[in-house]
Amino acid sequence: MSVTIAAIAGSLRAGSHTRALLRAAASDLPPGIRLTIWDGLARTSPAPAGVAALRALIAGAGAVLIVTPEYNGSIPGQLKNALDWASRPRGGAVLAGKPAAAISASPSPRGGAWALADLRKVLTVTGAGLTGTELAIPRVHTQLTPGGHIADPALRGRITALISDLAQHATAASPALAA
Repeated sequence: MSVTIAAIAGSLRAGSHTRALLRAAASDLPPGIRLTIWDGLARTSPAPAGVAALRALIAGAGAVLIVTPEYNGSIPGQLKNALDWASRPRGGAVLAGKPAAAISASPSPRGGAWALADLRKVLTVTGAGLTGTELAIPRVHTQLTPGGHIADPALRGRITALISDLAQHATAASPALAA
């Protein structure tokens, strides 16, 4: 019997413990078993230009609003990766203390509630200053007009209120923004 197992280290850091663990496991396998390690997630240094631009955008903003779809019951991987980049370096991350609010949107009747919960968790762990105002929008495909506007006046009002609340948190966090 011969089996190849695809091994994926979930860490972005090239020197991570998970990568070291996979390499160690691959060096001591029973006969007929082979681990093929995929290193496609390895983070580059310095940060790519897109990451530097994201960090600069967040650093220069008074607050952050994130709108996420729901993929496989969670937030999309690329959003998680962007938030991970914005959470570094520790002690100087642009998300640390930054007022933040979240919206999820999905064609499902749940409105991406699972994604919203995961986004809230990620933002909390990264140190963002969650405002407590959030919104899950169900059946999002029915909520937008062909012209790109929000069809339901009540939903439009809820989104406007969420953004206004976020702006109030931003000015409270940085009074210079109110000037």
